Amino acid sequence: MTKLIDSFGRGHRDLRVSLTDRCSLRCTYCMPHDFAAWLPNESLLTTDELITIIEVAVSQGIEEVRLTGGEPLLRPDIVEIVGRINSITNAPKLSMTTNGLALAKLAKPLVDAGLERINISLDTLDRERFKKLTYRDRINDVFAGIAAAREAGLAPLKINSVLLKDVNEDESIALLEWALAEGLQLRFIEQMPLDAGGIWSRKDLITADQIFADLSERYTLTPVDDRGSSPAEEFYINGTKDVVGIIGSVSRPFCGACDRVRLTSDGQIRNCLFSMGETDLRGTLRNPDLNDEQKREAISRAFHQTVAEKLPGHGINDPGFIQPVRPMSAIGG
Repeated sequence: MTKLIDSFGRGHRDLRVSLTDRCSLRCTYCMPHDFAAWLPNESLLTTDELITIIEVAVSQGIEEVRLTGGEPLLRPDIVEIVGRINSITNAPKLSMTTNGLALAKLAKPLVDAGLERINISLDTLDRERFKKLTYRDRINDVFAGIAAAREAGLAPLKINSVLLKDVNEDESIALLEWALAEGLQLRFIEQMPLDAGGIWSRKDLITADQIFADLSERYTLTPVDDRGSSPAEEFYINGTKDVVGIIGSVSRPFCGACDRVRLTSDGQIRNCLFSMGETDLRGTLRNPDLNDEQKREAISRAFHQTVAEKLPGHGINDPGFIQPVRPMSAIGG
C-alpha cells in the first residue's frame, strides 16, 4: 500500500520522470520552433541521481514509473537507465512516452532492458501537416518506430494525438481508422495551456465533447467501466473490445483520482503538471555535508511534503488560469 497519501485521501503510486528537456521535434503546441533555452547539462540529473530518487520513491509506495522528456530517447544512456530501474528492489512497472523518432533502433534494446509499455505521439497521418506541426520532415521515422515497437512486443501500443483547430481537427476519424487497422490504441488529448509562446487559446480548444461527437458520426462508442486513476475516458468501439481514449484535461478535469507525482529533468519534484511550486532534490543529492542515508531520508521527506501540499484540483478550467512558468519540455508530459 502506498505511503504517499495527500490530505484528500488520494494515494500516489505513479511517478513521471522527465529525463531531458531537449526534443528532436518542435511541435507548435509544445514549444516555439526556434526555442533554444535548453537547460545546461550540469543542471540535469545524472543517471546515478535519477536512480537514487526512483529507489526512494519506490520505497515510499511508487508502483509505476513513466519516462518522459522532452524526448527521453535523446538521453544517450536511455537503455542503461531502463535496465537500472528494472533492477531496483520491488521494481516498478516501467513505461515511456516518446515521439518515436529513434524507436526503430532502440525498441528491442529497451524491451530487453525491461521497458513494458510505450505511448507514441503522432498528431497527423499527413506528411506535409507533420512538417508544419513539428518543423521536421520525419513522419516516416515515426511509422518505422511504431513498427519496431510492435515487433519488439510492446503492447498495448498507444498513440497520443492532439487535435488543433484549423490544423488537424478533421483527422479524428482518419486517425482512428488507421489505429484500428494497425492494432493500436488511440488516445486523443485536449491541447493544454502550456508554455508554447503564448499560442494557447481557450476559444480554439478542440474539446473532449467535440472529439466524441465527431467520432460518433462514424462509430458507436460505449463507455468502459472502472476508469480508476487513468486520465483517459475509454470507449468500446462498435461493440468490440477495441477502445479509443479521450483525455479532457481542460474540459473534464480528472484531479479527483490523480495518483501522480512528477520529477523534472533538473531534479525538482512537483505534485501536479500545473503546479506553481517545486521542491529541489538535486541540491540535496549534491550537498557534500550529507551522507547517502541522510540524502535518502531528505528525499523521502520531500516526497511526503510535496504530496501533502497537493491541491484538490489544478484550476485549469478556470478562465483565469495562469500558464506554468516553465516549459513543458522541462517538466515532463
